[in-house]
Amino acid sequence: MTSPPRLYPTDLSDAEWAILEPLIPAAKPGGRPSKWTRRQVLDGISYLVRSGCQWRLLPREFPPWQTVYHYLRAWRLDGTWERVHTALRERERVRQGRDPQPSGCILDSQSVKTTSVGGVRGYDGGKRLSGRKRHLLAGTLWVTLGLVLKATVHAADIQDRAAVPRVLTGVKDASRRLAPVWVDQGYTGSAKA
Repeated sequence: MTSPPRLYPTDLSDAEWAILEPLIPAAKPGGRPSKWTRRQVLDGISYLVRSGCQWRLLPREFPPWQTVYHYLRAWRLDGTWERVHTALRERERVRQGRDPQPSGCILDSQSVKTTSVGGVRGYDGGKRLSGRKRHLLAGTLWVTLGLVLKATVHAADIQDRAAVPRVLTGVKDASRRLAPVWVDQGYTGSAKA
């Protein structure tokens, strides 16, 4: 099968698709055959993410925006994006001559002002803003490559130390070598992972 022409810089190359194809769920058996390939859907998602355009402004060369949105959401809910991210992170670590699993990491958060549209929000008294808080768990720059291990988003009214169990859930199972987790003062307190 010949590869489709690359119309946009965000379209997947054949080499990129060869890496991602085994990680993307196949179509479910039965039902109406899909009009669009998984590669076309991924090209649409890549275009949206990179360009920042509105869903309804997705160019006609891609599947309809409703189809692209459906797969983006379904793959988030079934864990596909997390598995893709993990596989790519491990692949990059091996390419850099490191063990696929990091041995240490840093955890930090950032409060971001948001509106009530699009999800939960809360008031962060320390930052004096109403919005969401995002936590990033990343490999340490001086020990590893600083690649993200996990990202968690929740209402900003949850204190950092109270969010530790949410952030670290499943991390130890996924990263068998992970021992130290460095944190700042915001994570001190009685909450345990």
